[in-house]
Amino acid sequence: MNQSSMMNKVPAVTLAFWIIKISATTLGETGGDALSMTLNLGYAVSTIIFLGILIVTLAGQMAMKSYHAFLYWSVIVATTTTGTTLSDYLDRSLGLGYPLSSILLLAAVLLVLAWWRLATGSASVSDITTRKAELFYWATIFFSNTLGTALGDFLADSWGFGFDGGAVVFGATIAVIAAAYFWTSVSHTLLFWAAFILTRPLGASLGDLLTKPHAEGGLDLSRITSSLTIAAFIVVCILVTDQGAERIPAEPGERR
Repeated sequence: MNQSSMMNKVPAVTLAFWIIKISATTLGETGGDALSMTLNLGYAVSTIIFLGILIVTLAGQMAMKSYHAFLYWSVIVATTTTGTTLSDYLDRSLGLGYPLSSILLLAAVLLVLAWWRLATGSASVSDITTRKAELFYWATIFFSNTLGTALGDFLADSWGFGFDGGAVVFGATIAVIAAAYFWTSVSHTLLFWAAFILTRPLGASLGDLLTKPHAEGGLDLSRITSSLTIAAFIVVCILVTDQGAERIPAEPGERR
């Protein structure tokens, strides 16, 4: 297939997009913990299981020539669940700790973004219409969602903000980024990826707030029930919102 013949394969970045994205990252936290902790499969085994799901859903996404909402968001959820258990494996099983894991994963995100820009001329999400751009897009999402888990735990545990405090900090930071998007000339591509990365620790903090024991500052809700409820909410959001792919104006001087 000629790469240029692909239609844009990502949804329009609207308020609905961000609502579903935050819900998906929250589901990633509760779902990942449900497998690794509630079902006691451990971080390594859970990561392998979720990675298998990610590979299958991503293969389906890559095979499509246009945007398909449920498939797209299935891949997003798969990256968040895999990212949750992989981050926990790095932090806890391998003993790297939250600060080092966060630094390494941030470096991976920046490296992929730089490579993407050098290889294609832009890291914009306005036109994911080639296989190369799509691969870079999903690689960035995977590493950013893994990074987000480490950042969320780092702020909540190491810096003592707790899950509710972490959610407030990340939510406020995203609000600042949104204001910059509308009222400054800062690169929209840069702001998009900053917001995308930070929605992951926001979701991680919300997920932990729902399911962690009262003694740890959580609401002690069932991980499995919480995951199913959030998944149902995501499905409803996809059904009732118009998430069709559309072109987003590129940054001045960016190559399509």
